[in-house]
Amino acid sequence: MPKKALRRDLLARRRAMDQATWHTASASAQQRLADLELFQRAACIALYSPIQQEVDTELLFATARSAGKQVLYPLVCGNNLQFREVTETGQRASGAFGILEPCRFGEEHSLASADLIVVPGVAFDLQGHRIGFGKGYYDRCLSQLPKHGTLVGLCHDFQLLEQVPAERHDIRMQYVVTDKRIVQVVTGTMPD
Repeated sequence: MPKKALRRDLLARRRAMDQATWHTASASAQQRLADLELFQRAACIALYSPIQQEVDTELLFATARSAGKQVLYPLVCGNNLQFREVTETGQRASGAFGILEPCRFGEEHSLASADLIVVPGVAFDLQGHRIGFGKGYYDRCLSQLPKHGTLVGLCHDFQLLEQVPAERHDIRMQYVVTDKRIVQVVTGTMPD
């Protein structure tokens, strides 16, 4: 199925989730990620603010902050993402595309400082490929880094497919975590 049709179908399915199902699935996916050693040993974590029934990240934020971890969130600046530290939930406000973003006056941090980068997506596959909303923000941002932390795609289980259309320049995830499973992707870029 072409990317555009796949994106349309999965977004419709995600938006159709009732609040209780979304909440339960989000809590389960977040707990699976929080229980992983790679989350527990990370000193700095980059999260996203969910839109359109994406898996929530508030439990991850609370868990990370209570463990003394630094947490970064993206801010859309033109065609790029900047990352800023957030220490409490009130430090985000509605920004580009209606997504909660960190306050613009906060200090910018390089994404290279994050040990773990949690990436949103419309679809992921078992090889670590992802389909986003089609604007390319994460692919552009990650491709500019000579080295980056562990990449984790976080999604509802129905968003994890056998295979999605991928292009050569697409950045692959090293893990995909859903409400039902954890997939460790074997790639040439796995961290030691």
